[in-house]
Amino acid sequence: MTADGTISIRVNGEHRRVNRGISYADLALELGLEPTRVAVERNLEIVPRSTLAAVKVADGDEIEIVHFVGGGDHEAADTWSVAGRTFTSRLIVGTGKYKDYAQNAAAVAASGAEIVTVAVRRVNISDRNAPMLTDFIDPKTITYLPNTAGCFTADEAIRTLRLAREAGGWELVKLEVLGEAKTLYPDMRETLKATEVLVREGFQPMVYCTDDPIATKQLEEAGAVAIMPLGAPIGSGLGIQNRVTIRLIVDGAKVPVLVDAGVGTASDASVAMELGCDGVLMNTAIAEAKDPVMMARAMKLAVESGRLAYLSGRMGKRRYADPSSPLAGLI
Repeated sequence: MTADGTISIRVNGEHRRVNRGISYADLALELGLEPTRVAVERNLEIVPRSTLAAVKVADGDEIEIVHFVGGGDHEAADTWSVAGRTFTSRLIVGTGKYKDYAQNAAAVAASGAEIVTVAVRRVNISDRNAPMLTDFIDPKTITYLPNTAGCFTADEAIRTLRLAREAGGWELVKLEVLGEAKTLYPDMRETLKATEVLVREGFQPMVYCTDDPIATKQLEEAGAVAIMPLGAPIGSGLGIQNRVTIRLIVDGAKVPVLVDAGVGTASDASVAMELGCDGVLMNTAIAEAKDPVMMARAMKLAVESGRLAYLSGRMGKRRYADPSSPLAGLI
Protein backbone atom coordinates (compact mmCIF):
# COMPACT_ATOMS: atom_id res chain seq x y z
CA MET A 1 0.00 0.00 0.00
CA THR A 2 1.22 3.53 -0.75
CA ALA A 3 0.84 6.78 1.16
CA ASP A 4 -2.13 7.77 -0.98
CA GLY A 5 -4.10 4.80 0.33
CA THR A 6 -4.04 2.78 -2.87
CA ILE A 7 -2.92 -0.77 -3.48
CA SER A 8 -1.45 -2.43 -6.54
CA ILE A 9 -3.28 -5.26 -8.31
CA ARG A 10 -3.33 -6.88 -11.74
CA VAL A 11 -6.68 -7.28 -13.51
CA ASN A 12 -6.88 -9.43 -16.63
CA GLY A 13 -3.16 -9.05 -17.11
CA GLU A 14 -3.11 -5.26 -16.69
CA HIS A 15 -1.62 -3.38 -13.72
CA ARG A 16 -4.01 -1.10 -11.80
CA ARG A 17 -4.02 0.87 -8.57
CA VAL A 18 -7.26 0.93 -6.55
CA ASN A 19 -8.34 2.29 -3.19
CA ARG A 20 -7.59 0.16 -0.18
CA GLY A 21 -10.67 -1.60 1.21
CA ILE A 22 -12.53 -1.75 -2.10
CA SER A 23 -14.72 -4.82 -2.49
CA TYR A 24 -14.77 -7.00 -5.58
CA ALA A 25 -18.29 -5.80 -6.35
CA ASP A 26 -17.11 -2.19 -6.21
CA LEU A 27 -14.13 -3.07 -8.41
CA ALA A 28 -16.47 -4.52 -11.02
CA LEU A 29 -18.60 -1.36 -10.94
CA GLU A 30 -15.47 0.78 -11.25
CA LEU A 31 -14.62 -1.17 -14.40
CA GLY A 32 -18.08 -0.55 -15.81
CA LEU A 33 -19.29 -4.10 -15.17
CA GLU A 34 -22.41 -5.43 -13.50
CA PRO A 35 -21.24 -7.60 -10.53
CA THR A 36 -24.13 -10.02 -10.95
CA ARG A 37 -23.05 -10.79 -14.52
CA VAL A 38 -19.36 -11.57 -14.11
CA ALA A 39 -17.21 -14.34 -12.68
CA VAL A 40 -14.12 -13.45 -10.64
CA GLU A 41 -10.97 -15.46 -10.03
CA ARG A 42 -8.57 -14.26 -7.31
CA ASN A 43 -5.08 -15.72 -7.22
CA LEU A 44 -6.32 -18.79 -9.17
CA GLU A 45 -9.30 -19.30 -6.84
CA ILE A 46 -12.93 -18.51 -7.69
CA VAL A 47 -14.60 -15.77 -5.62
CA PRO A 48 -18.27 -16.83 -5.26
CA ARG A 49 -20.57 -14.23 -6.80
CA SER A 50 -22.61 -14.11 -3.61
CA THR A 51 -19.58 -12.83 -1.68
CA LEU A 52 -18.29 -10.20 -4.13
CA ALA A 53 -19.66 -7.34 -2.02
CA ALA A 54 -18.04 -8.68 1.14
CA VAL A 55 -14.60 -9.81 -0.07
CA LYS A 56 -12.01 -7.05 -0.12
CA VAL A 57 -9.34 -6.63 -2.77
CA ALA A 58 -5.85 -7.12 -1.31
CA ASP A 59 -2.53 -5.64 -2.35
CA GLY A 60 -0.84 -7.81 -4.98
CA ASP A 61 -3.99 -9.70 -6.00
CA GLU A 62 -3.91 -11.33 -9.45
CA ILE A 63 -7.49 -11.08 -10.71
CA GLU A 64 -9.33 -12.46 -13.72
CA ILE A 65 -12.81 -11.17 -14.51
CA VAL A 66 -14.85 -12.82 -17.27
CA HIS A 67 -18.36 -12.60 -18.67
CA PHE A 68 -20.31 -14.19 -21.48
CA VAL A 69 -20.02 -12.87 -25.03
CA GLY A 70 -21.40 -14.20 -28.29
CA GLY A 71 -19.22 -16.99 -29.62
CA GLY A 72 -17.70 -17.21 -33.07
CA ASP A 73 -16.08 -14.75 -35.45
CA HIS A 74 -17.64 -11.30 -35.28
CA GLU A 75 -15.65 -9.88 -38.16
CA ALA A 76 -18.05 -8.42 -40.72
CA ALA A 77 -18.43 -10.61 -43.78
CA ASP A 78 -16.72 -9.13 -46.82
CA THR A 79 -19.65 -9.32 -49.21
CA TRP A 80 -20.55 -7.45 -52.36
CA SER A 81 -23.94 -6.63 -53.84
CA VAL A 82 -25.36 -6.16 -57.30
CA ALA A 83 -28.95 -5.22 -58.12
CA GLY A 84 -29.99 -5.83 -54.52
CA ARG A 85 -28.45 -9.31 -54.31
CA THR A 86 -25.58 -10.00 -51.96
CA PHE A 87 -22.80 -12.52 -52.55
CA THR A 88 -19.82 -13.75 -50.58
CA SER A 89 -17.70 -15.12 -53.42
CA ARG A 90 -16.18 -12.51 -55.70
CA LEU A 91 -15.38 -15.06 -58.39
CA ILE A 92 -17.82 -15.66 -61.25
CA VAL A 93 -17.12 -18.57 -63.57
CA GLY A 94 -18.36 -19.52 -67.02
CA THR A 95 -19.81 -22.78 -68.21
CA GLY A 96 -18.17 -23.24 -71.60
CA LYS A 97 -15.22 -25.28 -72.93
CA TYR A 98 -15.31 -27.96 -70.23
CA LYS A 99 -14.94 -31.64 -71.07
CA ASP A 100 -18.45 -32.25 -69.79
CA TYR A 101 -21.00 -30.89 -67.36
CA ALA A 102 -19.65 -33.06 -64.56
CA GLN A 103 -16.22 -31.46 -64.81
CA ASN A 104 -17.84 -28.06 -65.02
CA ALA A 105 -19.82 -28.71 -61.85
CA ALA A 106 -16.72 -29.92 -60.02
CA ALA A 107 -14.83 -26.78 -61.02
CA VAL A 108 -17.66 -24.54 -59.86
CA ALA A 109 -17.68 -26.30 -56.50
CA ALA A 110 -13.91 -25.92 -56.14
CA SER A 111 -14.06 -22.25 -57.06
CA GLY A 112 -16.65 -21.43 -54.43
CA ALA A 113 -18.45 -19.31 -57.04
CA GLU A 114 -22.04 -18.36 -56.34
CA ILE A 115 -22.71 -17.10 -59.88
CA VAL A 116 -22.15 -18.84 -63.22
CA THR A 117 -22.65 -17.37 -66.66
CA VAL A 118 -24.78 -19.42 -69.04
CA ALA A 119 -25.26 -19.06 -72.77
CA VAL A 120 -28.73 -19.11 -74.29
CA ARG A 121 -28.84 -21.70 -77.07
CA ARG A 122 -31.45 -23.60 -79.01
CA VAL A 123 -32.85 -26.76 -77.44
CA ASN A 124 -31.53 -29.96 -78.97
CA ILE A 125 -34.89 -31.28 -80.22
CA SER A 126 -33.26 -34.22 -81.99
CA ASP A 127 -32.11 -35.75 -78.68
CA ARG A 128 -34.50 -35.09 -75.84
CA ASN A 129 -32.31 -37.17 -73.50
CA ALA A 130 -29.23 -35.02 -73.97
CA PRO A 131 -27.84 -33.84 -70.61
CA MET A 132 -28.56 -30.29 -69.49
CA LEU A 133 -26.48 -27.95 -67.37
CA THR A 134 -29.25 -27.73 -64.78
CA ASP A 135 -28.83 -31.46 -64.12
CA PHE A 136 -25.34 -30.74 -62.76
CA ILE A 137 -25.41 -27.15 -61.47
CA ASP A 138 -28.58 -26.41 -59.55
CA PRO A 139 -29.97 -22.93 -60.34
CA LYS A 140 -31.66 -23.00 -56.93
CA THR A 141 -28.29 -22.87 -55.19
CA ILE A 142 -26.08 -21.21 -57.83
CA THR A 143 -27.22 -17.99 -59.48
CA TYR A 144 -27.44 -18.33 -63.25
CA LEU A 145 -26.36 -15.24 -65.18
CA PRO A 146 -27.63 -15.56 -68.77
CA ASN A 147 -25.28 -13.86 -71.22
CA THR A 148 -25.36 -12.79 -74.83
CA ALA A 149 -22.13 -14.44 -75.94
CA GLY A 150 -21.94 -14.53 -79.71
CA CYS A 151 -24.21 -11.54 -80.31
CA PHE A 152 -22.86 -8.88 -82.68
CA THR A 153 -25.74 -6.38 -82.64
CA ALA A 154 -27.89 -4.78 -79.98
CA ASP A 155 -30.99 -6.33 -81.51
CA GLU A 156 -29.52 -9.86 -81.29
CA ALA A 157 -28.56 -9.35 -77.65
CA ILE A 158 -31.95 -7.92 -76.70
CA ARG A 159 -33.78 -10.76 -78.42
CA THR A 160 -31.58 -13.34 -76.66
CA LEU A 161 -32.22 -11.90 -73.21
CA ARG A 162 -35.94 -11.62 -73.79
CA LEU A 163 -35.94 -15.35 -74.49
CA ALA A 164 -33.83 -15.97 -71.39
CA ARG A 165 -36.30 -14.10 -69.21
CA GLU A 166 -39.16 -16.06 -70.71
CA ALA A 167 -37.33 -19.35 -70.13
CA GLY A 168 -36.27 -18.78 -66.55
CA GLY A 169 -37.55 -15.45 -65.33
CA TRP A 170 -34.05 -13.97 -65.26
CA GLU A 171 -33.69 -10.21 -65.09
CA LEU A 172 -30.13 -10.05 -63.76
CA VAL A 173 -28.20 -10.71 -66.97
CA LYS A 174 -24.80 -10.27 -68.55
CA LEU A 175 -24.77 -8.18 -71.71
CA GLU A 176 -22.03 -8.38 -74.29
CA VAL A 177 -22.25 -7.13 -77.86
CA LEU A 178 -19.17 -7.99 -79.90
CA GLY A 179 -17.71 -5.91 -82.70
CA GLU A 180 -16.04 -8.66 -84.72
CA ALA A 181 -15.24 -12.36 -84.51
CA LYS A 182 -11.45 -11.97 -84.72
CA THR A 183 -10.88 -9.92 -81.58
CA LEU A 184 -14.24 -10.42 -79.80
CA TYR A 185 -13.82 -6.83 -78.74
CA PRO A 186 -17.00 -5.12 -77.54
CA ASP A 187 -18.87 -2.78 -79.86
CA MET A 188 -19.54 0.03 -77.42
CA ARG A 189 -22.09 1.87 -79.57
CA GLU A 190 -24.26 -1.24 -79.85
CA THR A 191 -23.58 -2.14 -76.21
CA LEU A 192 -24.84 1.22 -74.97
CA LYS A 193 -27.89 0.98 -77.23
CA ALA A 194 -28.74 -2.48 -75.88
CA THR A 195 -28.21 -1.34 -72.28
CA GLU A 196 -30.69 1.50 -72.64
CA VAL A 197 -33.37 -0.77 -74.13
CA LEU A 198 -32.88 -3.56 -71.59
CA VAL A 199 -33.06 -1.16 -68.64
CA ARG A 200 -36.32 0.26 -69.95
CA GLU A 201 -37.69 -3.28 -70.14
CA GLY A 202 -36.83 -4.04 -66.52
CA PHE A 203 -33.60 -5.98 -67.00
CA GLN A 204 -30.62 -5.53 -64.69
CA PRO A 205 -27.64 -5.75 -67.05
CA MET A 206 -24.08 -6.41 -65.96
CA VAL A 207 -22.22 -5.11 -68.98
CA TYR A 208 -19.05 -6.38 -70.68
CA CYS A 209 -17.15 -3.41 -72.09
CA THR A 210 -13.87 -1.83 -73.03
CA ASP A 211 -11.52 -0.55 -70.34
CA ASP A 212 -12.50 3.03 -71.14
CA PRO A 213 -13.48 5.17 -68.11
CA ILE A 214 -15.68 7.45 -70.24
CA ALA A 215 -17.58 4.59 -71.89
CA THR A 216 -18.09 2.82 -68.57
CA LYS A 217 -19.50 5.97 -67.00
CA GLN A 218 -21.98 6.23 -69.90
CA LEU A 219 -23.06 2.63 -69.29
CA GLU A 220 -23.54 3.34 -65.60
CA GLU A 221 -25.63 6.41 -66.39
CA ALA A 222 -27.71 4.28 -68.79
CA GLY A 223 -28.59 1.93 -65.93
CA ALA A 224 -25.99 -0.83 -65.97
CA VAL A 225 -25.96 -2.51 -62.54
CA ALA A 226 -22.32 -3.58 -62.91
CA ILE A 227 -19.43 -2.61 -65.17
CA MET A 228 -17.28 -5.45 -66.55
CA PRO A 229 -14.25 -4.11 -68.41
CA LEU A 230 -12.02 -6.59 -70.21
CA GLY A 231 -8.55 -7.24 -68.87
CA ALA A 232 -7.46 -8.54 -72.28
CA PRO A 233 -9.25 -10.10 -75.28
CA ILE A 234 -11.65 -12.96 -74.48
CA GLY A 235 -9.88 -16.30 -74.12
CA SER A 236 -6.40 -14.80 -74.58
CA GLY A 237 -5.06 -15.48 -71.09
CA LEU A 238 -2.85 -12.40 -71.39
CA GLY A 239 -3.80 -10.97 -68.01
CA ILE A 240 -4.69 -7.36 -67.27
CA GLN A 241 -3.04 -5.21 -69.91
CA ASN A 242 -3.95 -1.76 -68.63
CA ARG A 243 -3.98 -1.43 -64.88
CA VAL A 244 -4.22 2.34 -65.04
CA THR A 245 -7.59 2.47 -66.79
CA ILE A 246 -9.03 -0.35 -64.68
CA ARG A 247 -8.14 1.61 -61.57
CA LEU A 248 -9.66 4.77 -63.04
CA ILE A 249 -12.87 2.87 -63.72
CA VAL A 250 -12.93 1.52 -60.16
CA ASP A 251 -12.33 4.95 -58.68
CA GLY A 252 -15.09 6.55 -60.74
CA ALA A 253 -17.80 3.89 -60.58
CA LYS A 254 -20.79 3.86 -58.24
CA VAL A 255 -21.71 0.29 -59.22
CA PRO A 256 -19.65 -2.90 -58.90
CA VAL A 257 -16.68 -3.28 -61.25
CA LEU A 258 -15.59 -6.78 -62.26
CA VAL A 259 -12.78 -7.66 -64.64
CA ASP A 260 -14.21 -9.82 -67.40
CA ALA A 261 -12.00 -11.64 -69.93
CA GLY A 262 -8.27 -12.07 -70.31
CA VAL A 263 -7.39 -13.76 -67.01
CA GLY A 264 -4.94 -16.60 -67.58
CA THR A 265 -3.71 -17.64 -64.18
CA ALA A 266 -4.11 -16.98 -60.48
CA SER A 267 -1.79 -13.97 -60.36
CA ASP A 268 -3.98 -12.19 -62.94
CA ALA A 269 -7.01 -12.63 -60.70
CA SER A 270 -5.06 -11.27 -57.73
CA VAL A 271 -4.04 -8.20 -59.71
CA ALA A 272 -7.68 -7.46 -60.56
CA MET A 273 -8.63 -7.61 -56.90
CA GLU A 274 -5.61 -5.59 -55.79
CA LEU A 275 -6.78 -2.83 -58.13
CA GLY A 276 -9.98 -2.63 -56.10
CA CYS A 277 -12.32 -4.52 -58.40
CA ASP A 278 -15.38 -6.05 -56.77
CA GLY A 279 -14.86 -9.36 -58.54
CA VAL A 280 -13.50 -11.29 -61.49
CA LEU A 281 -15.25 -13.31 -64.17
CA MET A 282 -13.43 -16.06 -66.03
CA ASN A 283 -14.04 -19.16 -68.10
CA THR A 284 -11.16 -20.23 -70.34
CA ALA A 285 -8.50 -19.83 -67.64
CA ILE A 286 -10.17 -22.59 -65.65
CA ALA A 287 -11.73 -24.71 -68.39
CA GLU A 288 -8.56 -24.99 -70.48
CA ALA A 289 -6.19 -25.66 -67.59
CA LYS A 290 -4.71 -29.16 -67.54
CA ASP A 291 -6.53 -29.67 -64.25
CA PRO A 292 -9.58 -27.40 -64.29
CA VAL A 293 -10.71 -28.31 -60.79
CA MET A 294 -7.31 -27.55 -59.29
CA MET A 295 -7.13 -24.27 -61.21
CA ALA A 296 -10.60 -23.35 -59.97
CA ARG A 297 -9.34 -23.76 -56.41
CA ALA A 298 -6.28 -21.65 -57.23
CA MET A 299 -8.48 -18.90 -58.61
CA LYS A 300 -10.64 -18.93 -55.49
CA LEU A 301 -7.60 -18.40 -53.29
CA ALA A 302 -6.14 -15.78 -55.64
CA VAL A 303 -9.29 -13.70 -55.56
CA GLU A 304 -9.41 -13.92 -51.78
CA SER A 305 -5.74 -13.00 -51.32
CA GLY A 306 -5.95 -10.14 -53.81
CA ARG A 307 -8.97 -8.76 -51.98
CA LEU A 308 -7.17 -8.95 -48.63
CA ALA A 309 -4.14 -7.20 -50.11
CA TYR A 310 -6.36 -4.39 -51.40
CA LEU A 311 -8.14 -3.98 -48.07
CA SER A 312 -4.88 -4.01 -46.11
CA GLY A 313 -3.42 -1.13 -48.12
CA ARG A 314 -0.15 -1.89 -49.84
CA MET A 315 3.09 -0.10 -48.98
CA GLY A 316 4.10 2.87 -51.06
CA LYS A 317 6.56 2.42 -53.90
CA ARG A 318 10.01 4.00 -53.51
CA ARG A 319 12.75 4.83 -55.97
CA TYR A 320 15.47 3.58 -53.64
CA ALA A 321 16.03 0.88 -51.06
CA ASP A 322 14.73 1.28 -47.52
CA PRO A 323 16.26 -1.21 -45.03
CA SER A 324 13.94 -3.27 -42.84
CA SER A 325 16.50 -3.18 -40.00
CA PRO A 326 18.07 0.13 -38.85
CA LEU A 327 21.63 0.69 -40.05
CA ALA A 328 22.55 2.68 -36.92
CA GLY A 329 24.23 0.85 -34.07
CA LEU A 330 25.87 -1.82 -36.23
CA ILE A 331 28.68 -3.77 -34.60
